[in-house]
Amino acid sequence: MSGTGAQLLPLLAGLAVSGVLRVSAMEVFTSGELEAVNGTDAKLKCTFDSTNKVSLATTSVSWNFKPVGRGAEESVFYYQEEPYPPTNGRFKGRAVWAGNIERYDASIILRDVQFSDNGTYTCQVKNPPDVHGTAGEVRLRVVLTASHSEIMILAAAVGGTTLVVLLLVSITVIVKFYLKRRRQRDPTESKEASVL
Repeated sequence: MSGTGAQLLPLLAGLAVSGVLRVSAMEVFTSGELEAVNGTDAKLKCTFDSTNKVSLATTSVSWNFKPVGRGAEESVFYYQEEPYPPTNGRFKGRAVWAGNIERYDASIILRDVQFSDNGTYTCQVKNPPDVHGTAGEVRLRVVLTASHSEIMILAAAVGGTTLVVLLLVSITVIVKFYLKRRRQRDPTESKEASVL
């Protein structure tokens, strides 16, 4: 009897440990850095991973903002079953839900970004029993105009597309010219063959 009890003890301990290990921390992923032009809309991306199936009734998302320099942290947005945009403060009417809990997406859109929106935005997701974990951070930098790298990417995309279109048009014109010229030669060659 004591031998059977001694064998069951490690088995029970293993089951208990595996049950404890299943309650893991929530993982939240964000872009880290985001640059947006003053007066435009900025999507603050936040996705998450949970060992438990998400439930629209219990999964919640909290977005908070800490301005650059001094200033108190303030709420930007809250979601649980439905969006709860802010009813007052700097984000009233500007913070919009853009996520999909069933797709593990907790993103929001910040409309008409201003220089006063510079700072760190934190995305906290809770999906009980996964409630512990670090919040994802997005550092937003509002600028007057797009940076040179963004302008260069846009110029390269437009230039590349234009070049491809010109190349296709040139090939089409050359092929049509060649086919027309060949048709003009064929009747002459057939007449010469019949005379010989």
